Amino acid sequence: MSSGSVVRAVVRGVGHYLPTRVVPNTEFEEKVDTTDEWIRTRTGIERRHFAAEGETTSSMATHAARAALDDAGVAIGEIDAIIVATSTPDLTFPSAASMVQAQLGMTRGFAFDVQAVCAGFIYALVNANALILSGQAGRVLVIGAETFSRILDWSDRSTCVLFGDGAGAVVLEKAEGDGSVADRGILSSELHSDGTYGDLLYVDGGVSTTGTAGVLKMQGNAVFRHAVEKLADTAHTALAKVGLSGDDVDWIVPHQANLRIISATAQRMGVPMDRVVVTVQEHGNTSAASIPLALSVGKSRGQIKPGQLLVMEAIGGGLVWGSVVLRW
Repeated sequence: MSSGSVVRAVVRGVGHYLPTRVVPNTEFEEKVDTTDEWIRTRTGIERRHFAAEGETTSSMATHAARAALDDAGVAIGEIDAIIVATSTPDLTFPSAASMVQAQLGMTRGFAFDVQAVCAGFIYALVNANALILSGQAGRVLVIGAETFSRILDWSDRSTCVLFGDGAGAVVLEKAEGDGSVADRGILSSELHSDGTYGDLLYVDGGVSTTGTAGVLKMQGNAVFRHAVEKLADTAHTALAKVGLSGDDVDWIVPHQANLRIISATAQRMGVPMDRVVVTVQEHGNTSAASIPLALSVGKSRGQIKPGQLLVMEAIGGGLVWGSVVLRW
């Protein structure tokens, strides 16, 4: 590297995968006391994808990874590490990431999972950035993948309609920058958690308690209030770290949980909705997969273009939340 330059972690490629089975809101009308109109008006969700029998988090992650590698023009032998963000791994162990590593035919480097629920991709991206900045890795495949359809309580009309399955991936690689906000790559990040709010959003089972996977439980109104406040605050803080504000943002790429949360957060940030990448109507809440899915779809739509400034932010059970400021 030349004198005065800095290391940046830049996005080289992006890809996603969605299961073929599309589940419209009307399908839930047969199972629980709800309507398509109720789901649309309260969440913005119109449909979501559910994994097929035999389809797993690691298989979907592998499809998304291959798409990202193709988009980047990078061979799997050039990848140093794989990080998979997921709360719904195939098995207790080994990690989904090591399964993806095997499915991709990667025999070098290392692979591990990150568990931060819906904020998982943000946490994984920050970890990948740190690996690159420290010199531990030159190229990292960062994946968010979930099969939330397997941990839903089908008798709970307030939660079972919200979630979907899918995967998104990015290839993050070492590059040279001059240290200014004009650099491509990750410019700043913010991570937070507060375990005292654990009872607001959780799954009521696990290896050392029930020995079963359990099902999702959520206090929706409380999560909504925390989400709007904390998402806007973390995005503002991450921007302020590098002397930027909402006015500088080309695209907010938020966790796709609920259209009302997305709208309220954008309003608090002073960013109009036509500068927000929204996919929740098509995918539902895909937890850790939602931001990389939105990145991939946003690029394929022609929304996200090279040189643009993006803010990604997410909140999930824990509570955990965080944001990343990135120049595409």
